[in-house]
Amino acid sequence: MASVTSAAVAIPSFTGLKSSSGATPTSRVSASAKASPAPRLMAVKASLKDLGVAVAAAAASAVLASNAMAIEVLLGGDDGSLNFIPSEFSVAPGEKIVFKNNAGFPHNIVFDEEEVPAGVDVSKISMNEEDLLNAAGETYAVTLSEKGTYSFYCAPHQGAGMVGKVTVN
Repeated sequence: MASVTSAAVAIPSFTGLKSSSGATPTSRVSASAKASPAPRLMAVKASLKDLGVAVAAAAASAVLASNAMAIEVLLGGDDGSLNFIPSEFSVAPGEKIVFKNNAGFPHNIVFDEEEVPAGVDVSKISMNEEDLLNAAGETYAVTLSEKGTYSFYCAPHQGAGMVGKVTVN
C-alpha cells in the first residue's frame, strides 16, 4: 500500500473566468459575489482531483520501480527439462530474485552453504529442503545483499543437474 507523507498540489486559478454579466477578470466584484461558495467549492474539487492524480502517479512509479528491480527465474524448462532458466545470472545488491514454478515440479530453492559469501546464513535465504513449490506459477522470492557468488539447487532434482549460480555485484 502506498502512503503519501507530503504532496505539492497546484490549485488552479479561477481569476481568468468571465462572469455571465460579461465582467472582465479585472472588474470589481460585489460583496455578495465574494461570499458565494461556488468558486471555493470548485477550487476544493480541483485540488482533490490534483491530489488524486499525484497519488496515482506515485503509486504507478512505485510499481514500475519495483518491477524494474526484480529478476524472474523459471523452475523447469517448457520442454520438461529440469533446470533453472536462466541458470547463471547477475543481480545488484538488494535486487529481488523471484523463482517461479514452470514445469517438472515440485521444486524448491536451496543455497549451498559452502558456495555463498562468507558470513551469509543460508537458512535465511533458502527454502527448507522439505518445503516444495507444487503448482505451476508458485513463487519463492529472495533478496541477496552481500556481494559475491551464490550457488543454489533444487533438492529433489539436484542429482538431475538442476543447479544454478547468481553473482551479486
